[in-house]
Amino acid sequence: MTDVLRRGRASLAFSFLVQGVAFALLVTRIPAIQDRYGVSDALLPAFLAAVPILAGVGSVTTERLVKRVRPSRLLRWSQPVVLLALLGVGAGERMVELGVALAAFGLAVGVLDASMNMLGVSLQRSYGRSIMLSFHAAYSLGGIVGASLAWAGAHWDLALWVSYLPVVAVLLPAVLVGSRWYVDDGDAAPAVEEKAAGEGQVVVFKWLLPLCLVMTVAYIGDSTVSNWSAKYLQDVLGSSEQMATVPYNVYMVTTLLGRAIGDLGVRRFGAVAVVRGGALVAAGGFAVVAAAPGAWVGMLGFTLLGLGLCVLVPQTFAAAGRLFPGASDAAVARLNVFNYVGFLIGSPLVGALGDLWSYRGAMLVPMVLVLVTLVYARSFAAQPDRYGGGHERPRTADVGRGSNGL
Repeated sequence: MTDVLRRGRASLAFSFLVQGVAFALLVTRIPAIQDRYGVSDALLPAFLAAVPILAGVGSVTTERLVKRVRPSRLLRWSQPVVLLALLGVGAGERMVELGVALAAFGLAVGVLDASMNMLGVSLQRSYGRSIMLSFHAAYSLGGIVGASLAWAGAHWDLALWVSYLPVVAVLLPAVLVGSRWYVDDGDAAPAVEEKAAGEGQVVVFKWLLPLCLVMTVAYIGDSTVSNWSAKYLQDVLGSSEQMATVPYNVYMVTTLLGRAIGDLGVRRFGAVAVVRGGALVAAGGFAVVAAAPGAWVGMLGFTLLGLGLCVLVPQTFAAAGRLFPGASDAAVARLNVFNYVGFLIGSPLVGALGDLWSYRGAMLVPMVLVLVTLVYARSFAAQPDRYGGGHERPRTADVGRGSNGL
């Protein structure tokens, strides 16, 4: 293991952490943003939906850009744009300024998410063992830090720009310095034999589709927790307003813990077993939430959801890299779009079902969708047959099995 790879891993993990901070600072201060700009309740969903839609556009654009520009360069310049756009959200005064800032944030986030995960996949290939979950653990940690900073700003009734400016002033130069050590695929250790065999590979969407479905399902589950956990605990399970804020925090902490140890599980048991286990735990969490007689049991369900859902997204990106080792950047960019598809579907789906049916019943829908992951679990250890026929065949050595990795 070279110093280049170690520095590359550390700098990339820091970028994941910074992105977690920035995203949490945006989404947890939505009520304050709405009040600052006078955005009506009817117009707010349009503003919120614009961010993931534009992020999807940014991710698709990244797939084209990486044919000419290295992912590290895209990451180096998209992350400062995200931070400056966040500051713009807090510093503007007119609604058009909010629209411009959110548009810049969304487009840059799409490029940022795609390029970060491209570098993560290539670093994991160079390491020869599972490290992808550790990057997403850094993102979860950043989310906790960002949410805590947002709470402090709200507690002290600070103006948005006052809350955002110190964070951007510290993180912006830090990411610019850290970006010096990003490691692209060509800069890493000698190429893995598998990648060399797949050079010039084309991303076949029918092979990628199972992973796209899993990505969508994972973010439907995640957006269900982030958007509905507080309302569910308070309105359905009868908790206090103060206690209703706890489930999401618990979810974030258990997500961090699960990702922090998840790579060890992949190395010991393989990606397929970890994904199956995560799907079963997540489905169990939704079942507990739906059947919970009271708030404390409901909190147990949200805890299980954090432990189960946390492994799905990182392993989906890693699986895309294994399926298309010669075109992993394009596969990751295309897969990343379904991150935003799930985010757009999840919250409205649960809300509509809750209003038409019941919120307990609505929680059963993401439970069933998560169980669909079991059908496609083999995709996490399979790759297309490069020698003809277009069939998937199982890998003889899954990432993380044994001490030799790939």
